[in-house]
Amino acid sequence: MTTSPRTTAGSLSADAGLLYSDVEDDLRRELRALLTDRCPSADLPARVETGQAHDVGLWTALAGELGVAGLPVPMETGGAGAGWRETAVVLEELGRAAAPVPYLTSSVLATAALLAAGDDRLLPGTAAGDRIAALALPFSSPPDLPFPDTVAHAGGGLTGTVTSVAGALSADLLLVPASGDDGPGLYAVDTAAAGDTVRRTARCSLDLTRPLADVALHAAPATALVTGDEADRVLRRALITGAALLASEQLGVAQWCLSTTVAYVQERHQFARPVGSFQAVKHRLADLWALVMQARAVARHAAEALDTGTADLRLEAALAKAFVSEVVVEAAETALQLHGGIGFTWEHPVHLYLKRAKSSALALGTADRHRAALARLVDLSAAED
Repeated sequence: MTTSPRTTAGSLSADAGLLYSDVEDDLRRELRALLTDRCPSADLPARVETGQAHDVGLWTALAGELGVAGLPVPMETGGAGAGWRETAVVLEELGRAAAPVPYLTSSVLATAALLAAGDDRLLPGTAAGDRIAALALPFSSPPDLPFPDTVAHAGGGLTGTVTSVAGALSADLLLVPASGDDGPGLYAVDTAAAGDTVRRTARCSLDLTRPLADVALHAAPATALVTGDEADRVLRRALITGAALLASEQLGVAQWCLSTTVAYVQERHQFARPVGSFQAVKHRLADLWALVMQARAVARHAAEALDTGTADLRLEAALAKAFVSEVVVEAAETALQLHGGIGFTWEHPVHLYLKRAKSSALALGTADRHRAALARLVDLSAAED
């Protein structure tokens, strides 16, 4: 390994703009080499048939060999001391590989909640990748979600059910929003120590590379992280961070769809000429290229906003999630169609990218939900009939 985010932390300029730094380029090269070797797209259909919640070996390599599980976590808390920009690069590459690992759910959503809560007890294990965490909310939850009330805290335990939680099946630690006598709160549940008081039931999810589960708690022992208004702030911050950075993962999916399709139409011949030489195909891919480049700028801007802590972060996150969600679906649908008959087979991985694109477009708020939030943020009234 030529470059480690643990040794290069702090070398990134505070005003790096939308371009990738040398550190980020080095990180991307190492990630792509690892994923090409251990998670080639051609192997994805066989991987998802195993029924495993995630690829344990790949997760160990990402967290242990590259140390990317704790990029935004300060060094004194066991992390790399880097930032959300580097985390966004990791998500791009994981999206490009449609990697079946809990990076978004543990290293982004749960880690963002722990950072916002100022926790220094649970972060070291999560940052090292030794402990996999999940935020116990439906994966469709948008940042402007009212504080959940499906779980109650009483007598030191949690009781209730949360549906469609991403990353729950493999989680060692659940961060559960709950209401109680002290008002709203965010609680940590150690799933091993909780035993039968926590039950997880797999859901039939569209995206086979990111399984969902219902979580039922029955007086599950829990530790309070934050309560009151602070719990609502922490939860909202985690969801905004997740929405902003999910756009980078979607960008990676869209980039794979574009580059793989361009390569395919150059090789596939019809009427004694490459399919890609037909004007209609060239125009469609040119339009898609322009959309992907725009999506890259929007996603990078959202990651930069997270690192700089701009007051417009909610606006940037809404813009990124709304725009890139539609681009990634367009890219995946184009890839499926231009691959022709082979694109509709189970053996080809393009259908898994389409499912990832569709499911991520619904995750953490739909494009319409984020556009509505964007309109409110810029004080844009809806048109009257």
